[in-house]
Amino acid sequence: VLNRCTHVRVNGQRIPLTQKITQKIVDQCIQYGTGRDTLRCLALGTVDSPPDPRTMNLEDSSQFVLYEKDITFVGVVGMLDPPRAEVIPSIKECRMAGIRVIMITGDNKDTAEAIGRRIGLFGEDEDSTGKAFTGREFDDLPPEQQSDACRRAKLFARVEPAHKSKIVEFLQSHGEITAMTGDGVNDAPALKKSEIGIAMGSGTAVAKTASEMVLADDNFATIVAAVEEGRAIYNNMKQFIRYLISSNIGEVVSIFLVAALGIPEALIPVQLLWVNLVTDGLPATALGFNPPDLDIMDRPPRSAGESLISKWLFFRYMAVGSYVGLATVGAAMWWFLLYEDGPQISYYQLTHWMRCEIEPENFADLDCTVFEDTHPNAMALSVLVTIEMFNALNSLSENQSLLVMPPWKNIWLMSSIALSLSLHFVILYVEILATIFQITPLTLVEWFAVLKISFPVILLDEALKFIARNYIDGEIVCRTSIYEKPTKKRISHILFTIVMLTTLCVGYFYWLLKPYFPQLMHAIGKNPQSNPNSFHLHSRDDL
Repeated sequence: VLNRCTHVRVNGQRIPLTQKITQKIVDQCIQYGTGRDTLRCLALGTVDSPPDPRTMNLEDSSQFVLYEKDITFVGVVGMLDPPRAEVIPSIKECRMAGIRVIMITGDNKDTAEAIGRRIGLFGEDEDSTGKAFTGREFDDLPPEQQSDACRRAKLFARVEPAHKSKIVEFLQSHGEITAMTGDGVNDAPALKKSEIGIAMGSGTAVAKTASEMVLADDNFATIVAAVEEGRAIYNNMKQFIRYLISSNIGEVVSIFLVAALGIPEALIPVQLLWVNLVTDGLPATALGFNPPDLDIMDRPPRSAGESLISKWLFFRYMAVGSYVGLATVGAAMWWFLLYEDGPQISYYQLTHWMRCEIEPENFADLDCTVFEDTHPNAMALSVLVTIEMFNALNSLSENQSLLVMPPWKNIWLMSSIALSLSLHFVILYVEILATIFQITPLTLVEWFAVLKISFPVILLDEALKFIARNYIDGEIVCRTSIYEKPTKKRISHILFTIVMLTTLCVGYFYWLLKPYFPQLMHAIGKNPQSNPNSFHLHSRDDL
């Protein structure tokens, strides 16, 4: 407006607009726009002898210069539009989450920069050169420099709607995932072009139609909250899959081990159906109510091409699932071989149980009906149920320790675990149901054994989480490139951690099995002398 003014009205008098007066007006506008209140300044002017509106072509903006001439400057209006208090912490949170915030406005550049400093977009003493552009400055750059400007820019001022679409295109060409906000009809192309178009609740219907999301309260902090909620939903989905896959792998491993070792069935079909349909289902559903991880907004955004299950996660599934299977079969074998109130048979007799009646010399003083006892099934089923409840606790967070994210953070998960265990007690101690599921009530000693066998799954997953936090995800956050080759120091740290955790696991199992060493040696040593292959693994096909 000021550039098209030829006069200024002072004390009611219309006088020529000199360079000195123009500079004084500009300085005053800069003071208003960059001062404590950061006012948005609008210049007002009048045309004393306007042309006939019927002769004006208002559809062609290039003709406006012909009508906007000989204007008299009458004053400046300053409008106060302070940023909301929650914008400052929201921008800081975005920066920590690896989200880049770019301010695009139609305001004067000086005013926009002052607002940017107030909300934390720029540092208090940060030089904005090369980081703030007007629409005209951006247009004057060649395409290569425009692309480079979009890589480092934090602010675009005095922009037109076409600039927004061009900025989105450049950002997308850099592999960025863009979210654009807008409220007007002219914003619709940019909203449509960006991956996530966000329309203001007070915006036009056209803008809302072109967007994927409508911000009902027109609050930037709500966008940050939506990002956090989206990350939490994605993590909960991964934890749901992790829990079910690792549990099912454990069931498959247990069935395979029974067949490979040639021992009596540890789990029968009706028990597996009960675990899959009832026991697993309740905690798996409750995992959808997991709270967000404490560091969920401290992680960089995941790649758009990232797979749901990475190689590391698959290894974790296999490690936990393998232990579930080993523990389930081990509980049944413990009852046969080591339990003081059990039969305490030899390993050979257990793995060749189908020869009990045809090789009486190898099964002396042993009632063959012991292999039909339902105690081993009850032990295996109880370990499977208990270990999967512990596994559900592990699934409270992908990488956060239970010491940081305690179980009571998700009350629904605790309730579902309590209900699942209650249902297990019902089928275990109600006689008619125990008959249907072919199990027997357990004693207190047997329950202690169940807990000792099941609890290490928490230690195992805590160890895997420790490695993930410090050597997998932690490296991705700290390194400038996720493809950087691991250093010798990092490899040594990983090896040291693995050795330390292996030592702890061996120590735990030594403590667990030490009371049974005499029975274990006795069970292994009771193999018939006539059978040199007595300690080899056998399958039912060999029989």
